[in-house]
Amino acid sequence: MIRPARPQDASRIAEIIITNYRVNFYPFFLNDEFYFSELNVVDMAAEYAEGSEELLSTFVYDDNGVIKGIIRVNGTEVVKLYVEPQFQGCGIGAELLEFAVNRFGADNLWALEYNTRGIAFYKRHGFKLTGEKMTEDEWVPLVKMVRE
Repeated sequence: MIRPARPQDASRIAEIIITNYRVNFYPFFLNDEFYFSELNVVDMAAEYAEGSEELLSTFVYDDNGVIKGIIRVNGTEVVKLYVEPQFQGCGIGAELLEFAVNRFGADNLWALEYNTRGIAFYKRHGFKLTGEKMTEDEWVPLVKMVRE
């Protein structure tokens, strides 16, 4: 069910990421211009074009032709992990995370500081907050998590 992403998956990957950004992050930032104009499937899908670093480091949870979640890993860092909201709570995120841990030794990530649900998910899977923080794009507060 978990396989490397393919170029033809680009629009679905972008759709899953953007849907999650809007559902989970928009309520904290209330930035209409960014979430409903700058952030769009066409531009994000282009990032996952054939041969791109994003595509090569992304894996999808493919359930008989339906991509339900994605994970992107860079070295041992989980860069992105998103599950289509309709399929959250079904174990897909856990499978993707365990895949990254087992295959790549994934042991660190940055989580949105406000994303208490995501942080709780990572804690259930052996990650802990380090106390390290950074601000991405001048307005996105992130917290570092590691798995020992």
